[in-house]
Amino acid sequence: MLRFRRNDLYIERVKLSDIAKRYGASIYIYSKNQLVKNFESYKRALVLRDGLICFACKTNSNGTILKLLAKLGAGADTTSGGEIYRCLKAGFNPSRIVYAGVGKTAEEIKYALKNKILMFNVESFEELDAIDKIAGKLKVRANISFRINPHVDPDTHSHIVTGKKGTKFGIPYEDAIKAYLIAKQKKNIVIVGIHSHIGSQILDIAPFKLAAQKIKKIIDSLEKNGIKLEYINCGGGLGIEYKRDQKAPSPKQIMSEIFGVFDKNKKFIFEPGRSIIGNAGHLLARVLYRKVSGGKSFLITDAGMNDLIRPALYEAYHEITPVKKTNAKKVKTDVVGPICESGDFMGRDRMLPVIEQGDYILITCAGAYGASMSSQYNSRPLLPEVLVDGNKAVLIRKRATYEDLLLNEI
Repeated sequence: MLRFRRNDLYIERVKLSDIAKRYGASIYIYSKNQLVKNFESYKRALVLRDGLICFACKTNSNGTILKLLAKLGAGADTTSGGEIYRCLKAGFNPSRIVYAGVGKTAEEIKYALKNKILMFNVESFEELDAIDKIAGKLKVRANISFRINPHVDPDTHSHIVTGKKGTKFGIPYEDAIKAYLIAKQKKNIVIVGIHSHIGSQILDIAPFKLAAQKIKKIIDSLEKNGIKLEYINCGGGLGIEYKRDQKAPSPKQIMSEIFGVFDKNKKFIFEPGRSIIGNAGHLLARVLYRKVSGGKSFLITDAGMNDLIRPALYEAYHEITPVKKTNAKKVKTDVVGPICESGDFMGRDRMLPVIEQGDYILITCAGAYGASMSSQYNSRPLLPEVLVDGNKAVLIRKRATYEDLLLNEI
């Protein structure tokens, strides 16, 4: 919900430059109304079926964001004991929490069982054994689904592909029936569903439908073996429009294709993250210096790869725009950060107007995997976060201090 009013860029009804003056830069800024709109689009799409929309909290685990989604009726897709802890503190009902991840520790499994989460998405045979043994010691039974790797190529960046053959994720497609038959013999295991997640930032419906068709074949085989599943977990992965020429399918379009594959008596789980929080959050940065080197123009900002690692890690694209309209001539520019790494950039070869030292730029669609993947590299304190609701801007994470860098050091 970004728009210019006269010469100033606003998020909802708050001027971005006013947020910078009040809280400083760099800073993460979220639109509450965009977040709600994105979540409600999933809710409406699921209304004809029984199921859960479980927010993938790895994309953004700020407590206020999680609390808001819990109040809207979201479940939670978690990948660590820490994420389960955050979700419980934010008010999620444990019966609406699913737990995925290839490396669940014994302590994390125990914590999840004690808190009576909905289910584990199991990713290996040895993990199944571990959950069974720990559940037995606690004298409880663990609800599980298997994460099945359907060997579908979603045509996205190689670092965020999870459903192709040869990735670390899930049970190989050809071992799926074997996994369920083994689980059926475990005394402390209750089989409740099946799960697949093929990747992230997917802009085409076809891979989702193909994965669903392959999962349907497994379900049919399981039912012939007397194993009936309550839940079909279709994962997440729906992309957003980072570039102006991109077009993402809607949740309704994705679900319509998937629902057509399965029987009507199944409960569905979807695990969106990026498509809920991605375009609801942005990174506001200040221009520190301008320079020309080797025939290239540079804008050096106070936002570094420690604050937003996606461009360095994935060569990910984020639109970059000044927060004030200008008629200044556009120049091909690299927007870089202060980190001592050549890979520290927000955008390369961008056509931007000449921006004055001390002015602000906005790096858009940074709500997913922005703050949640940030670090203190180069001993840079973590950034603050602000939630905007109409004409109000509320601080939801304080700016860290130099003293905070030494917390827990002995």
